[in-house]
Amino acid sequence: MDFLQPYLPLIFNVLRVLAVVGLVHAIATRQPVFWMFLLGFGALLGSIFGLLGSLAYTFMVLIPSLRGSTRVAGRAVARGVEAFKPLDVRIREVGERLSESDTLQNRADLAALLARAGRRDEAQATLDPLLGGIYADDPVVLLTSAELDLARGNPAEAEARLNAVDLKTSAATRTRALTLLAQAQAMQNKPQADATYRDAMTAATTEEPRARYAAYLIAQGRQAEARQLLEQMEKTERRATGLYRRQEREWFEMAAGLRREVK
Repeated sequence: MDFLQPYLPLIFNVLRVLAVVGLVHAIATRQPVFWMFLLGFGALLGSIFGLLGSLAYTFMVLIPSLRGSTRVAGRAVARGVEAFKPLDVRIREVGERLSESDTLQNRADLAALLARAGRRDEAQATLDPLLGGIYADDPVVLLTSAELDLARGNPAEAEARLNAVDLKTSAATRTRALTLLAQAQAMQNKPQADATYRDAMTAATTEEPRARYAAYLIAQGRQAEARQLLEQMEKTERRATGLYRRQEREWFEMAAGLRREVK
């Protein structure tokens, strides 16, 4: 162990820095109090127990969370790239993926793209194999089916499907389900559409709820409220990263068009 003696101060300082970084991360990500106390001892007092705890936290919590963030960023980049592709190109690529691997996600993605392209019969045919099987209650299937119902002018059917979606599945599922539900309610002139849009905007994972709510406000004759919301979106777009602007391009462009309407 004598050979480690000259390096002990350096090792001590590195572990103490890890304790500080870990403590900041633990507070920011709301980790259990146990970790905060352990890291606090390492960062403030430099105790051996605390410093070893910082090493454990780094490998058990910090590094895995950073890897997860990298995957999330990778998915965001992929969405940004997809946003630039013409719809027919995206349909062809997803169709090729489906022919290679007939998964729930590939089939639902193709059906959603076909519906957006106005090819509703093809979209329904793509989705039909999922509607009567084990995936009938899957959030992806319910959301895609509801979107197709809305495209066909069947908001009541869409609302029934959307009410069956588990909003706790993920933040993205919650945002999408509530946005579609608000659209379905608005198409039926239901007053609760306003509250549903507001719920959709809370902790939203996309700019779609704000853009669609602004359009709803304009349709309701609430120009001043729409203008305020659209100004907020404009500020968001100016401050956003290039990646986020590319990812949300459809909704920022929609907002720009709506701003011209209310001026």
